[in-house]
Amino acid sequence: MTDDSTSADDSTSADDSTSADDSTRADSTTPDGIEAATEDRRPPETPETGGGDDSLEDRVEAALRTVRDPDADVTVFEAGLVESIAVEDDAVTVGAAVAEFDDANAKGVMRAMMRAVRDVPGVESVHVEPVAPSADDRTTGVHGFDTVVAVASAKGGVGKSTVATGLACGLAADRSTGLFDADIHGPNVPTLLDVDGPVRSADDGSPLPVVASGDDVDLDVMSVGLMESGAPLAWRGAMAHDALTELYEDTAWNADDTLVVDLPPGTGDVVLTTLQEVPVDGVVVVTTPFPASLEDTARSVELFRDNDVPVLGVVVNMGTFACPSCGDSHDLFPDGSPTETLSAPLLADIPFTPALQETPVPGAPHESMRELADAVGTAAATAWDVDAPDDALDIRGDPPERRRERVADHLATLRSGATFSLVSDRDPSPIREYLAALLDCEPDAFEDLSVERRTPDDWVLSVTIPSDPPRE
Repeated sequence: MTDDSTSADDSTSADDSTSADDSTRADSTTPDGIEAATEDRRPPETPETGGGDDSLEDRVEAALRTVRDPDADVTVFEAGLVESIAVEDDAVTVGAAVAEFDDANAKGVMRAMMRAVRDVPGVESVHVEPVAPSADDRTTGVHGFDTVVAVASAKGGVGKSTVATGLACGLAADRSTGLFDADIHGPNVPTLLDVDGPVRSADDGSPLPVVASGDDVDLDVMSVGLMESGAPLAWRGAMAHDALTELYEDTAWNADDTLVVDLPPGTGDVVLTTLQEVPVDGVVVVTTPFPASLEDTARSVELFRDNDVPVLGVVVNMGTFACPSCGDSHDLFPDGSPTETLSAPLLADIPFTPALQETPVPGAPHESMRELADAVGTAAATAWDVDAPDDALDIRGDPPERRRERVADHLATLRSGATFSLVSDRDPSPIREYLAALLDCEPDAFEDLSVERRTPDDWVLSVTIPSDPPRE
């Protein structure tokens, strides 16, 4: 703890003759023992003018964005070290999330913040205090997002992570967005966005995403590459399952609207874990038009459909090349037919262009990625629409006894050859035996009974009433 005899050494003033009112003071206001840094340049007689100043807060934030994290070459905002900014009249208080630093680095960061803020025009008093980052106002886990979109590919090297990153940056333009890099064997997202770790923790231990900042928006980023910087990962089986599950469940996100999950290529443990643990609303499949790539991708598409995950569509990447000399567009794989092979709509046809090698900006990515974000947003909004027949019996929300009564009543209105349709919020397959009992026939009489899961909570059953079944 710094005492009065050493406060002069802690001063951020320009010379040794600084008055007591212009010195940095140490306050023991936090339980972790890290001291707050305060500078007050206001004369004692300065009157209060009342009211906060939004424009001053903007200038303070801009100044803080020039301060770097000593452990990672990113700004304190990108590192999640600025927990709060409070402006009252000409006094500014900054909450600094430095609990995981040692004392020397914690003090260094807070003093750097204070020096940046004190030079802002209109600021007379600066107080930087250490606080633990809070998860109270964050979205904990993937289940807190309104929409989860997975980006997948059957092979590596088709530009999946580039597409996932560009898509997330495009979606961030008009909705709060997070990007989860689940490609544990090749986490490229941090490199593509030029962000660094380490991942820090909230006061409850929840991992906090790193923030990639655009001009007006931020993008939350979580990746094992931010925790294991430069280290090869050899997670398999249960280890991969447990690690991903923990990050899926515990990450405390700032965003709460849309989460983009960059899956590893193929259909291995991580992909299956994601389908089991994450409420994926739809998957975007990335491929090149090369025939062998399309064949492998078709198998991946079937995996998602078998797991009742809608395939929102296909992104064909690197299929064309714009010649810099003549300006003409050339097909690199003229014999490929992605939408026909995959039986899925085309979301975007992204050219092979050096522009996509540049670091994407959240909220303002390459034009092709903005168009992709619009297409994905539209597809995700309708992916789980329940398109049931108009005369279908809807028993969603009914208690069991009420369900049986309504099924019996509805069935009594139908004749042989008619179609019995049902919408339920649980798998209605066992209804075959109940229908057989009502019609006094064998269960196998319902040969064409089909059940389709339309959403995670909606099933549609359809069956033809057998010809002239005996009735009681």
